[in-house]
Amino acid sequence: MQDALTAGDTDGDTDASAARRATALTFATQGLLFISLTTRLPRFADRWDLGEVELSLLLLMIVLLAGVGSVLAEVVARHRSSASTLRTGLLVVALAVPVVAAAPVGAVFVAGLAVYGVGLGVVDATSNMQAVAVEHRYARPILPSFHGAWTFGGLVGAGLALAGAHLPLWTLAVLAAVPLAALAAPYLPRAVVAPSAAEVVPVPWRPIVRVGLALVVFYAVDTAAQTWGPTYLERAVDAPTELVALATLPYLTASLVLRLAGDGLVGRYGATPVLRTGAVLASLALVVVVAAPTWPVAVAGFALLGAGVSVVAPLSFSAAARIAGGDPARVDAVIARFNQFNYVGGLLGAVLTGLVGAGSLRVGFAVPMVLVLAIVPLARTFGEGVRAPGRP
Repeated sequence: MQDALTAGDTDGDTDASAARRATALTFATQGLLFISLTTRLPRFADRWDLGEVELSLLLLMIVLLAGVGSVLAEVVARHRSSASTLRTGLLVVALAVPVVAAAPVGAVFVAGLAVYGVGLGVVDATSNMQAVAVEHRYARPILPSFHGAWTFGGLVGAGLALAGAHLPLWTLAVLAAVPLAALAAPYLPRAVVAPSAAEVVPVPWRPIVRVGLALVVFYAVDTAAQTWGPTYLERAVDAPTELVALATLPYLTASLVLRLAGDGLVGRYGATPVLRTGAVLASLALVVVVAAPTWPVAVAGFALLGAGVSVVAPLSFSAAARIAGGDPARVDAVIARFNQFNYVGGLLGAVLTGLVGAGSLRVGFAVPMVLVLAIVPLARTFGEGVRAPGRP
């Protein structure tokens, strides 16, 4: 196992396997915190008397500020490296979580979510910068395993939400210790390059945008499931409040299994067939969710959905880094900007689903049910310039 982890390492100040574990820890931290917050949205909504429209506006704020954080990450990383910028983002998130959890008034709660949104964007962008840098050191695809770490962290968060369903919301503040611990992890150092060096090499944005559109679709579906799934179970199919996290737990479990198997599936069948099959499965899964007569049926639909869309994000970031080329400064710039597609998708999934579903979340979930089928034609881009498995 150790040989497999270190295969492709090169000499450097930081061992690649240590950097891989550190980056995986960051992804897991992100998943843990994000799912810990979203699975408690029904409780926060009850505490602050928020309806679907108010929740949609708060999610819109988080998405927009996360986009701002991603842009800031690109600018700062040029001068301070992605590792240093990542640590800053983790610190911001660690400060925001206790504020959200223990806010004494609604205004403080909103302010905490705003700070969390900025930190979310910084950590999203820089953790993916680190991931593609480590993948470059390994000289083989490993992005699915990083996103699998995010999913694992999300599973832990969903499990904690189920176990602590009757605990006060302020107890969520203890999770701030996790990003604080991640500050000390040995991330991969990157040479700091002057801004002009990253800009003089042209970037092939056209194919990157095509891959980015698939990422938009994924995050629209993924964010809809994770932010509105618990509320859907509570309000549309009358699930007990203490079990609403079941919208997320099976979804993440299926996603984790498929992400761990993702490298092998893509290596055997190619990215395009895997993505197209997953998109069709995801649409059928959302049909089950929308038409579910009871909450156990809806939970089964969310599980199938997790299996269908699981590998879209890691394959997207890997493809974008490959298209960008091997220059570290250019790759960092491309990944930070490519990460913006994440928030466009989040905007569609979180806000549009809530607004369309203000009267009925069944109608709201019909949006990602149709939208996910856009991955079928977009999947062709992932195979362009890549040799088919088994061919010279």
